[in-house]
Formats: sequence, structure tokens, C-alpha cells
Amino acid sequence: MALLQTHHDKRMTCMEVWGGSDAVDAAVTLSGLDAWVYSKPYGENAAAGGDVYYVSACATGRINRLLVADVSGHGAAVREIAMNLRDLMRRFVNYLDQAKFVSQMNKRFLEASADNVFATAIVTTFFAPTRTLSVCNAGHPPPLIYRLASRKWSLLECGDDRESAGNIPLGIMEMDHCEQFDVELRVGDLVLVYTDSLIEAAGPAGEMMGVAGLLQLMNGIEMPADAKSLVPNLLAEIDRRTSGGLQADDVTALLISANGSGTRTGLLVRMMAPFRLLGGIVDKLRGKGPAGMPDWSLENVGGAIFGPLNRRWGKRHR
Repeated sequence: MALLQTHHDKRMTCMEVWGGSDAVDAAVTLSGLDAWVYSKPYGENAAAGGDVYYVSACATGRINRLLVADVSGHGAAVREIAMNLRDLMRRFVNYLDQAKFVSQMNKRFLEASADNVFATAIVTTFFAPTRTLSVCNAGHPPPLIYRLASRKWSLLECGDDRESAGNIPLGIMEMDHCEQFDVELRVGDLVLVYTDSLIEAAGPAGEMMGVAGLLQLMNGIEMPADAKSLVPNLLAEIDRRTSGGLQADDVTALLISANGSGTRTGLLVRMMAPFRLLGGIVDKLRGKGPAGMPDWSLENVGGAIFGPLNRRWGKRHR
């Protein structure tokens, strides 16, 4: 499968939101996290795809949010949804808990349900000081996680046995809260988020790859020295095994890796954070989008000033 010719490296800055529904092949550097995003809409019209991806960085460089959504339909409806999601990402860019963000996402899709617009999505929030990844799955294929210690891929799912009432697509029913779980990422661990084109790619006999097949494939692929080569190697292998099966749908893959940075917030970043928040308010007053105010949890606001308070977030579900 040929890669896009739009590759670029991007370093995210505080209070920045990046992404959309356009074709892209990009490496993204955040505080505590490296990410690689590949997205290729189906067909010749690169603006008509149904996959949406976003990455955001908070005012203090501690909170990184990453979103992959597979929206029903193509064209103008998806572009409008992508713009709405960008506004939501800006509004909640400084929220440590992603629950309200997911709830508002669902509300937007409910409003669009009359036009038969809904979406599956994976929303993740990485808190750099504790290397905690919060995961919410809204009816999406389960992510995969690679543990460097065991050198093995497995499904990234909630560890308990209860049914997840929140594991339904966005826009289907009202959602008071989202089901989510936390996982700690060690340096060198990887998480792969993908849209269903990877598991629905069918071979010559019509058999689909499936989640089990994708997991088996990942454990059979030799891990490259540079993680950014993993996604193109994976897509090329799926396309080879399915005789071009990835050409029949939108394709999006997001790979993230904890890089060990961001465990402490520098003094300059902490001092500049209030001014960045003020700048967001000014932008809102000028009609340039919603202001990104923080949630007022002790770990979020207090941790921005006193580093030891950040550790409370990693212990909240233990």
C-alpha cells in the first residue's frame, strides 16, 4: 500500500489542537508522548472521508488528548462533524478527566442523528506526569497495546468483567457518563488505535482479517528499530495478504508511544499557563473559538503548581 506524500513532523505546543479529516501521514511529538497518524480517505476525493482524528496539548503541557472517530457517511456531513469536534477539543483541551468531553461528543452526534450520522470512536487522554492513559471506547474496534517488557501485543480492554454500557457508538442514545479505564504506559510501550478497515480487509476468498487476525499479524511482524516504520509496514502487510483489501474503505491508524519526558512541568511552562488560558478567553471574545478552561480537580489545577499532587491521578482507580 503506497504511503501518502504528505508526511511531515509536528511538535505540539501548549493550547494547540491539530487534526481533522484530511489525508495525512505525520509524526507528532507531545510532552511525554510520541504519536504517528496515518489517514487516507477512500477514493480519489481526499476531502470526502469518514475518518476523523485529533490531537491536543493543554496549557501546562501535561494533558494530551488523542481521538480517532469513524463517522457514518462521507462529504459535507463529516466535514461539519469534524469542525464541531475541533471546537470541542479546544473547549476541553485543559480537562484532565475526559468524561465531559465524550458526553458532549455524544450530544453533538445525537443532534445529527436525524441525518443518520453517528460514529464509533476511541478517546484517550495521556497524563504525562504519571504516564497514565485513560481510554474510552464508544463502539470502536479495541486498540492494541505492546509491552516492551514482554515484547508482545495484546488487546487494550478494561480489566474487569462487567459489561461496558458506554461501549456503544456515539449518537445512538443519551449518555450521562462514559465508561473508561486507565492503564500505565512505560517508556517504549506502544498503543495502536485504528478504524475498522484494518479488520474488515478481506482476502481473495472473502474472509476478513478480524481483530484476532490483526493481533496475530502484529505479533508476527518484526518490530522495527524506529517505531514510525511500524504503521506503514503493517498496512503494507495487510494489503499484501488481502490482495488490496485496504483500498475499499477509509484507512486511519494512530500509534502512540510513551517517551519518558513530561514527568515534571518546567517553571516557565507553569508561569505561562495562566497567560495561555487568558489568551484562550480573548480568542473566544473575538469569535475565534471556545476558550479552553480547566476542570477544577485537585490533580489538574493543584498539580499544575505542586508536582506531587499529580500522582493522585495515577492512584485514583487503584
